[in-house]
Amino acid sequence: MIIISAAVSDSAVYYCALQPTVTGNSTTLGSMNSINPKRTEEVVAEGRNINLTCIYEGAINNIQWYRQHQRSRPEFLLYITEGGFIHPSDSNFPAHINKTDKRVNLEIISAKVSDSAVYYCAVRPTVTGNSTSLYKNLWSKDNTILHNVH
Repeated sequence: MIIISAAVSDSAVYYCALQPTVTGNSTTLGSMNSINPKRTEEVVAEGRNINLTCIYEGAINNIQWYRQHQRSRPEFLLYITEGGFIHPSDSNFPAHINKTDKRVNLEIISAKVSDSAVYYCAVRPTVTGNSTSLYKNLWSKDNTILHNVH
């Protein structure tokens, strides 16, 4: 990416992303997984626990959680599979999945001011058809802002 005649208004965090190439049966490509936060903003007192909840639709491979502090790049926290496997298993953030309600929770235990950030939940692509050539769903994401920890 090249910014010509850069201005103050171009100040931002820029991301580079690679997405899978879609091949195979194009009639299945219209169906997407989606994920959205239950609430877009959470406020918690310092020292209290809080659950950040995302609700997903469709079949998933795994759901990933990221955290982004102000003026920083997103930081990978963990992923959780539909079966409940969490990686990394020694994560400081307990996570839980409820397949029936299609909800996934990330728990922040004893919240600190340093936990104030934007938290992202993202759906990993699911593979259908010929798994070597067809990615049905590209990942989508939304976020939850945790702020005013005091």
